[in-house]
Amino acid sequence: MESIQQPDPGGAAHALERFLLAGPERWPELAPRVVAAVGQERLHEILTATGDRVGGFAGVTEGPEGLVIEGPVGRVLAYARADAEGRIVGLLIAPGFHRPARRRPRLPPRVRGALVALMLCALFAVRIVACWRAPTVTAWCADVALVAIGCLLCTGFFAPARLHRWLRAGAAAGAAAALASCGRTAPLPVGRPDAYLVAVAVLLAGCAGYLVWARRHRWGAALSAPLEFPLRGGAWLVLQGGGPGLNHHTAHPEERGALDIVGTGPRGSHPGGGASPRSYVIYGATLYAPCAGRVVSAADGYADQLPGTIRYEPPYGNHVFIDTGDEIVKLAHLRPGSVRVATGDRVRAGEPVGEVGNSGNTTEPHLHLHAERDGVGLDLRFTGVTGTLHRGRVVRT
Repeated sequence: MESIQQPDPGGAAHALERFLLAGPERWPELAPRVVAAVGQERLHEILTATGDRVGGFAGVTEGPEGLVIEGPVGRVLAYARADAEGRIVGLLIAPGFHRPARRRPRLPPRVRGALVALMLCALFAVRIVACWRAPTVTAWCADVALVAIGCLLCTGFFAPARLHRWLRAGAAAGAAAALASCGRTAPLPVGRPDAYLVAVAVLLAGCAGYLVWARRHRWGAALSAPLEFPLRGGAWLVLQGGGPGLNHHTAHPEERGALDIVGTGPRGSHPGGGASPRSYVIYGATLYAPCAGRVVSAADGYADQLPGTIRYEPPYGNHVFIDTGDEIVKLAHLRPGSVRVATGDRVRAGEPVGEVGNSGNTTEPHLHLHAERDGVGLDLRFTGVTGTLHRGRVVRT
């Protein structure tokens, strides 16, 4: 049965409230594992700073984004996990104030995706028709360049392999139709180049140049040895990867070379179309250790997030971190109950360590993978995988 992160009006909220309102002398009783992991003095500093920030602890409530520590002057998000006896066994407090997100009616993801696809198809069709109706050769060049920019944006800055093959085939047919209109330009007057044509040509060259640069971007910090690709028996789409603009991890120094990977197939990455994590291709895929080394951190027991939402909890969720002796390789967002190793274990490259899930800071099932050395992210390489690991790249194993 799936374990999905859902509001818990009792349990953890009640245990956290009791812990926060108790004196320091009771902390070892109410949260022995937290005190042992953090230390009484450091825990006192954290809770004092949090209490000062919200003006004193008034209670803990349950919100759609997680547990909320209430105070007279503010609110702070928190994550807590309690055992059967009501003791806190996991605790994380957000550093800033919590401002609840405005709850707006939202269409189901599948409906939103269909509407966006229809809008893009309509815009694409308008430009293709313009190619066939251009009054001059220069106007035709500008219209074809606009179609080319659209193709670059879709194939370079998005990930078409997430979509159903018929949508991809339709886009390819549209691009071919635009090029086929070249046959009608022979009898047309040349026309005079204008600022519009120049602007479109510059934009096309800029998009193409930036895309080539971002796909080939390397940070210059190499792994000690190539990794083994951690997924087998499928087509794996790089959803986040490459340089700035193609990889949202580049803003974080330790994750700058990270990859987010999903599964894909003829019907895309989310053929089920439902709200369950199981409706995604990659969910439950076995993960194999990409390197040999010692497990320096392994966590299990965090529930899956409901796709499309994020409740506050430790960002990596269920995870396995392996120290090779030269760098630390991190696998995150694993399925609850699937982690097969524990902190301190030695693992061999290719050994099963868990399964892909949707735990932690994630809106859909995927594998987060990065390697770091001294807090700096490294460029990833895999044995048997050639070429760049950029957004939209499909690796077949």
